[in-house]
Amino acid sequence: MTDPSDPVPPAALLRGAGLRVTSARSAIIEALRGEQHQSAEQVAARVRERVGSVSTQAVYEALGALTEAGLLRRIEPMGRAARYETRVGDNHHHLVCRSCGAVADVDCAVGHAPCLEPVHAAGFAVDEADVVYWGTCPACQESAREPITSA
Repeated sequence: MTDPSDPVPPAALLRGAGLRVTSARSAIIEALRGEQHQSAEQVAARVRERVGSVSTQAVYEALGALTEAGLLRRIEPMGRAARYETRVGDNHHHLVCRSCGAVADVDCAVGHAPCLEPVHAAGFAVDEADVVYWGTCPACQESAREPITSA
């Protein structure tokens, strides 16, 4: 499992995954370590803050390479932009707010991967499950409770 606060420098992670070390790839890892579950557009904005000019296409390509190498995980909540995180290789799931789209990690409640054993696997060799819990985040719940005042 990769921990987002892991002190391993991005260059070492990239080399360990057999990827070329670039300032954009390193900046992507650092940006996601700072805040998980960012969209590609959010990542691109943070990368530009760190390294200057970089095209959105270059960020998408780097996100794809980092995901394929197992350094990032791409999650795709239904009806929302894909999000990226550095927490990979464990059995965690996600909570998604229906109102604002906030995403939070949630560990497997049982401690192992019970969802890897479907009732009917249809001959598939299942090696991963993606569970998304939908609801309303605390901030949106509080906002809904606030009385509406007219001016």
